[in-house]
Order: sequence, then structure tokens, then C-alpha cells
Amino acid sequence: MHEELRVAAYAVCVRDEQVLLARWVAGDGTRRWTLPGGGMDHGEDPYDTVVREVEEETGYAVEPVALLGVDSVRRSYPRRLGARADFHGLRVVYEGRITGGTLRHEVGGSTDMAAWHPLSAVAGLDHVELVDTGLRLWRERPRNGHLARAT
Repeated sequence: MHEELRVAAYAVCVRDEQVLLARWVAGDGTRRWTLPGGGMDHGEDPYDTVVREVEEETGYAVEPVALLGVDSVRRSYPRRLGARADFHGLRVVYEGRITGGTLRHEVGGSTDMAAWHPLSAVAGLDHVELVDTGLRLWRERPRNGHLARAT
């Protein structure tokens, strides 16, 4: 099994009881809401990654004001020629404060739309589990930056 590691940084930006989300477009065309952010470039600091990615996906300048935590996910999925991949994702999650810019949609990237959504409506959106994880980190603010897993 082929091992894959991806390190990414994301922002939870909440203001006026709304959260900023970006709509991710999967390889099969499926669209689901996610936190703005994405993969680190080699040698890049996660702080710089989240600043760059939020601007790319939403048009906003963001200041990461708190490190909320690091989430780890592991999945297996099919690869070419019948092989399987053992995927491990590390997601560094910050609380972000919008400091400038204008909301716009990304063109030619992994997302196609950005929007503010009422916190009360998030559960009804078609979204990835990272949104729930990020909002839980934002609400609970665990001292060690780690959420207890449901058993």
C-alpha cells in the first residue's frame, strides 16, 4: 500500500454569527463546503500557508489570531492499477480574523465559491467533516489542541 502524507492549514473565520466557507470541487465534480485553507508548500510555515490559501480561495486577507489545534485523519482509497493508498492528513487549524480584501470566488483552483454562512445553518449544508472539526475546535478550545475522538 502506498503511503501519502498531506499537511495543510485552515482558518475558522467567524463574525456576526457567520462562518466563512469555501466550496471544494472534488475530482468527480462533487461540490462540498469546507474551511478555507489548503496544502503547505515544501518549506512553507503553516501560518504563511493559511494566510496564502484564505486569500486565494476567498479574496480576504486573514490574520491567524490563535492556533486552535491539529487534527489528524487517515483514509484508504483506490489508486491506479488496482493499488490502494494509505492517506494521512494533518490539518493545522487556526482562528482567523479578516483584516482586508473583498469576498470573491477562486478561479482555476480547488474551490469555486466562497461565502458566509450562518453558524445555525452549517449542519444543513453539504460539507466535509473538517468544517465540524474546525467549529468544534473553535467552540471548545481544548488546551492541548486535540479533540477527544468519539467512541
